[in-house]
Amino acid sequence: MIRPGRTRFKFCRSSRLRRASEFRLVKTSGKSWTGKHLVLAVLAREAEATSRIGIITSKRLGNAVTRNQIRRRIREIFRLNQHQIQTGIWLVTIARVSSATATFEEIRRDWLRLVERASILAPGSHGSHSPDLT
Repeated sequence: MIRPGRTRFKFCRSSRLRRASEFRLVKTSGKSWTGKHLVLAVLAREAEATSRIGIITSKRLGNAVTRNQIRRRIREIFRLNQHQIQTGIWLVTIARVSSATATFEEIRRDWLRLVERASILAPGSHGSHSPDLT
């Protein structure tokens, strides 16, 4: 049971971009920002009720274990920070080769920096401040 005043963190299938056409739409119609470990492409979709994310990890990053580890890290970063992002935003996060050797904290800082540069934080949220988790 969730206590009153506590933020609920979830990451269900409806929060993911799954179709190639959705990834293509973000790439062609959206705008992108490049960081040290990640590339973030953003597309505003007013008709959407929630924000959604897609993650791309190419074989240049390493073997399947490495790629899955990077995907899990990015999913966790999105899951913990999705309440700070405006509704109706589609994000595509592309892992760069340097993300294979980066720590979770380095990837988190890079992702949050890109989100701030993209100006998609919801009004009232201030960067990486965490909500009441008590």
